[in-house]
Amino acid sequence: MPSKRIILVMAAAILLSAGLAPGVAASPRSGDLHVTKECGDYDGLAGQFCTFQSSNIKAIERGDRIVYAEDAGPGSLDTDVVIVGGPGNIATGHCTLVFASLPGRCTFYGGTGMFTHFRASVAVSVDEYGTWHWEGTYSFRPQD
Repeated sequence: MPSKRIILVMAAAILLSAGLAPGVAASPRSGDLHVTKECGDYDGLAGQFCTFQSSNIKAIERGDRIVYAEDAGPGSLDTDVVIVGGPGNIATGHCTLVFASLPGRCTFYGGTGMFTHFRASVAVSVDEYGTWHWEGTYSFRPQD
């Protein structure tokens, strides 16, 4: 008898989880965002970019780029930006940094493709090796 009971409980759990799976899969994604990027191809000029090295979310992959819309000033950056994640995958945002008093801040507020409904707010810093870090939060929730 106990083995039949275990089988029935397991079967019920499988059926219940199968019924919940679509609701879970459709729930908004959000959490902590951790990204690194290198800026060897960036000299502070409009249209230049940095390249992502790592990310804990699928929408930002190694090799994707963040492109800066305006020139950096001698000690600061205040510009619109776009993350280019491949054809049709664009996130829009704005970054403000004062290099002498990092961390700076980047805020993202939407996009296309994989970045539809993307929102993020990250602190921007650089380590002693020249690797840039983003630490913050993100979500893929439609704006209320």
